[in-house]
Amino acid sequence: MKKQPENTLTPAQKVERSLKKRYAAERRFKAFGIASVGVGILALLILFTEIISKGSGAFTQTYVQLEVHLDADTLGIYDATDPQQLAVGDYNAVIRKALLKRFDGVKTRNDKRALYSLISIGASYQVQNIIEADPGVIGQTQTLWVLADDDLDTYYKSLSDAEPFVGRLSEKQLEWVTSWVEFGQLKRKFNTILFTSGDSSEPELAGILGALMGSLFTLLVTLSLSFPIGVAAAVYLEEYAGRNKFTDFIEVNINNLAAVPSVIFGLLGLAIFLNFMEMPRSVPLVGGLVLTLMTLPTIIISSRAAIKAVPPSIREASLGMGASKMQMIIHHVLPLAMPGMLTGAIIGLAQALGETAPLLMIGMVAFIVDIPAGITDPSSVLPVQIFLWADSPERAFVERTSAAIMVLLAFLITMNTLAIWLRTRLERRW
Repeated sequence: MKKQPENTLTPAQKVERSLKKRYAAERRFKAFGIASVGVGILALLILFTEIISKGSGAFTQTYVQLEVHLDADTLGIYDATDPQQLAVGDYNAVIRKALLKRFDGVKTRNDKRALYSLISIGASYQVQNIIEADPGVIGQTQTLWVLADDDLDTYYKSLSDAEPFVGRLSEKQLEWVTSWVEFGQLKRKFNTILFTSGDSSEPELAGILGALMGSLFTLLVTLSLSFPIGVAAAVYLEEYAGRNKFTDFIEVNINNLAAVPSVIFGLLGLAIFLNFMEMPRSVPLVGGLVLTLMTLPTIIISSRAAIKAVPPSIREASLGMGASKMQMIIHHVLPLAMPGMLTGAIIGLAQALGETAPLLMIGMVAFIVDIPAGITDPSSVLPVQIFLWADSPERAFVERTSAAIMVLLAFLITMNTLAIWLRTRLERRW
């Protein structure tokens, strides 16, 4: 239908046409908003699907059933009460004898080496723990489920796929694995090693406990420093500092610091704490100090917003009753502003937990196997651990990387949920 010229329309027709345009624009605007939310949800679903599909396998580990004869001569342990003999016992030897007994056709040196490589070096620690727990088992034959090597583990987990991942396994090794599968001598168990061990160059022995403890100590240092300093700065700027160019200058720079890339804080920490103060590398204390510098602007800004939200009538009533300004702040303003302050602090700490760049700058990227016991012990943190595993060539580290990301996401979601709960639980509406 031909559109009627604008100059021939009546006022009522012009209004009706204008309304149609506005309604159409509103529908388009609404559609763009829905499409944006949809894109965000789709990206989130793809992210979670990718991470969960790759990382779920890391929560189980393959074990091999072996009949192990704990022979004293083979172990080299003749006095089970002697800790020295228990410490230096040849536990690998009994496992190798069990493997050769299971596959008695293996004779050549290369075949033996290939057969031994299907079992993790951590299996010897299993045997050692069993003997240390009960020395009376020496001389007995026990049916043990020993830890498999990462190549066997990866292959066994992919058996249900259309094309199982063979990796570095040879044809002979595949025959031995197939024999174990046929006789039901392979099974997957929950991977407790992932949560009870530190890092390792062997994927099947690698865990995240060391990185988790390092992250915990780092966050404790960050919280204990950034929260009181940030709140004190916010109280001074809001309640005591006069409005002049100097305070405006400080306010502008605090807002700018909140947007500075985190790697800059890493460079600052490197210059101050390591180069000038000569503090040790790769310790949670230095990591916490660097993250404190990064988190402080966020806490100051959120704390100032929470203090501003307290109605002036509360302050005036308190002062009117004879309280000093400090009493007014401590007894009235801070308790009422605390929910907002805590929410800002938790969100700032959650952001700090996921940071990697500033920690890389201060050397928290070292390969550390031990579990840290304090803030001055060398340790890694979870984001850096993920970075290290993602850079490892072994395929088994791929699923462990995704599993570590899942743990980190769970930690971040928990902290953000706690922040929302605190806000809704403690918030007062005026």
